Amino acid sequence: MSQFIHILPVITVLIAAVALMFMSMYTDKFSVKTYIGVSSIVLVAALIFVFIPFGESFSIKPYNSVFNNVLIFDTFSNFFYVLLIGGTLLTLLIGEHYFQHRDYFKGEFFSILLFALFGMMILANANELVTAYVALEIASFSVYIMVGYNSEDSRRVEAIFKYLVLGSFIGAFYLLGVVLVYGATQTTNLTEISHFISTTNLNDAPLLYIGLTLILFTFLFKISAFPFQQWVLDVYRGAPMIITAFMASTFKIAIFSFFLRAILQDLQTIVNFWDSIIYVVIVLTLVFGTWLAVSQKLVKRMLAASSIVHTGYLLLGFIAIGQNMDAAYSVVFYLIAYLLSALGSFGLVSHIISETKVRVTYDDFKGLAHERPFLAAMMTVFMFSLAGIPSTIGFMGKFYVFTEAIHAGYIALAILAIIATFVSVYYYFKLIAMMYFYPTKGECVSNDFNDKRVSTYAIAFLAIITVVGGIGSAIVFFIPVLNIDTLINLTQVSIQSLFIK
Repeated sequence: MSQFIHILPVITVLIAAVALMFMSMYTDKFSVKTYIGVSSIVLVAALIFVFIPFGESFSIKPYNSVFNNVLIFDTFSNFFYVLLIGGTLLTLLIGEHYFQHRDYFKGEFFSILLFALFGMMILANANELVTAYVALEIASFSVYIMVGYNSEDSRRVEAIFKYLVLGSFIGAFYLLGVVLVYGATQTTNLTEISHFISTTNLNDAPLLYIGLTLILFTFLFKISAFPFQQWVLDVYRGAPMIITAFMASTFKIAIFSFFLRAILQDLQTIVNFWDSIIYVVIVLTLVFGTWLAVSQKLVKRMLAASSIVHTGYLLLGFIAIGQNMDAAYSVVFYLIAYLLSALGSFGLVSHIISETKVRVTYDDFKGLAHERPFLAAMMTVFMFSLAGIPSTIGFMGKFYVFTEAIHAGYIALAILAIIATFVSVYYYFKLIAMMYFYPTKGECVSNDFNDKRVSTYAIAFLAIITVVGGIGSAIVFFIPVLNIDTLINLTQVSIQSLFIK
């Protein structure tokens, strides 16, 4: 029974995805609101199942006769379950207003969203390269469909075509890498690959390095690092706004969940081999991403470009893992900070435009603080967090990543990242200035806009957590759940579970 409890969240999401798919056959019987409600209830139930063993340090491979050690259920995957399910649930709640004002959203869309979540959860558990590929493709193809869901919009069609072609191409790189790794080690199981690395002279196994490097390229593509970032602006721009929020936050976390597991648990002894590649990638990602973000006029494209810069920050923590294991904690914490900030900012824009057809340029935000001070205040919080301003969780995330990078000896990279952070103040604060210091245009929101909606409360919740995550230790030390030290401790426990034998 204890083994079944650990796989229950995954099974719950899968059954719900299939059930919603059958429900979608009866288009006249169920409204979009019903699908949102059913999906939300299922995700809450899955979260409850996750919290049954949450905080415990465990690592099991359940039902070996069925799974053959290809999946590991541990505190690490459980921790990421919370982020993935929570991110999907918040996507639904934030997008409630957006979904209901877009006629093309049908029941099958919410089934596809849960299938994407199912793939991401399996990816967090994957202990085998082919299993990871299948899970990644389940999630990826679900996201492809959601990007181009409204086939009548040419932007959606263009976005899905670019994303599908490039994603399939990079998927071939992954499979070629798996073939080469198998040729070198005679296995695709990460535990067995780790044993091969520890018992073999790797100078005689060049295919292993080549294969893992090709798999690394897939990782860099999925997280939109240079030079694989070309798709980001067009795909994020063409996708429905709420799906852009999902891709920028939750999907990126799923990618990191697998590669962090592989690096920390199985490839730790050879990770330094890629230092020079990652070093160059970080520099170019930060420089190119910053240039793109500064040059954008559409808020959506600016946020998309800034996500490339945040990828650079995450890779900065990633490269430090080879010299300093504590850097892994900073990467996971930064993922949490970025999840809250990105989901909040993208989601708030989708909330604002849910009843309008504006393109959402900087000018469209002029005077928003005078019309909707509550929304403007929340957007300001998210911009502060993305820019790394003190008193927000984004500042804490950057502080930990930069500190661990310096401790690992990457001082020049940390300085470059700090410079990129200072530059980011320009394009984030430009949006704040538009909201507070310019007269209203009266185009961004309608006059009868009703703030008392589920999506408004969900965004407000994110804004509160974003602030509490930055100053929680100072003002809510008496509430352990909200204390930032508790979050850091949970992060450490999750990472340490990877080394349970």
